[in-house]
Amino acid sequence: MEEFLNNLPKLAKDKHKENKTFFTKLKKRPPKQLDYLMQELHNNEFKKTDCLTCANCCKTTGPLFTDKDVQRIAKHFRQKPQQFIDSYLRLDEENDYVLQSVPCTFLGADNYCSIYDVRPKACAEFPHTDRKKFQQISNLTLKNVAICPAAFNIVEEMKKRVKL
Repeated sequence: MEEFLNNLPKLAKDKHKENKTFFTKLKKRPPKQLDYLMQELHNNEFKKTDCLTCANCCKTTGPLFTDKDVQRIAKHFRQKPQQFIDSYLRLDEENDYVLQSVPCTFLGADNYCSIYDVRPKACAEFPHTDRKKFQQISNLTLKNVAICPAAFNIVEEMKKRVKL
């Protein structure tokens, strides 16, 4: 896994143009069964991918925290939402709450998340490859294939299965 992770940014960069072209076509004419296919590809990949051996998403990027996320996690810590914000978050250039720093504060040395049961929605849904209307998040997916080995594999398999 470590070797694949080390090569992932280069692999993603090498495939970027091909992927961008593919996603442009996908957006224009998404297949009728795309949501079902993506669910199948996502499920198949995550049967053989153990996020705990990787956690690259938690080590290299931070999620957006919605107001609901802030409320839920602050409650978990028995804090007021503003206390949680002051301790862990900052506003980014788009005025979204994000972590003050990466790797994620809540990631343990064993790759377990200390707030897993109340984690942000963005974390729970990552890498978003089983999302409905998948073609609408192609820009996000192009970024995620450079971070997440599972997303990379899912997109590669998708290109084999979807003929545009």
